[in-house]
Amino acid sequence: MKLPVYLGLLDEAEDTLAKSFRVVAHGHGEEPDVHFLLETLAKQCDDHRRALRPVIERYGEETEGEEEHRLTANGIQEVRSGPLALLLDLQDLYVLVNHLDVTWMMAGQAAKGSRDGQLLDVVTQCEGDADLQLRWLRTRMKQAAPQALLVAE
Repeated sequence: MKLPVYLGLLDEAEDTLAKSFRVVAHGHGEEPDVHFLLETLAKQCDDHRRALRPVIERYGEETEGEEEHRLTANGIQEVRSGPLALLLDLQDLYVLVNHLDVTWMMAGQAAKGSRDGQLLDVVTQCEGDADLQLRWLRTRMKQAAPQALLVAE
């Protein structure tokens, strides 16, 4: 059974995303909507990890030899500066959320295949949150793009 590999990937990806949300929130504190919403989204990731914990305790979390299974991204370590900074940082977050979303989808397929109601409940909640995160990021990038791409410094 390789579900523990994906459970490990999910746990790590949620942690990476939470940290990345916080880095961007603090780095773009001059944008109050970005700061406060990204802090909220980081807390969602923390909640996802807590919800996943009982499933990990039941199935385990495979970490040995994961390098061959690695699909995870490094996350955002620091924000950029300059007129494109916010747009590029939001785009990086968008990529991270998409990575996580597809990983939740795979876990959801396993939950359906095994008829694991507990895992399916966790996946359903977390996939829904990822969809909302993607929609907010898309909307905020659309808002930032004209200023960042068309207005000279």
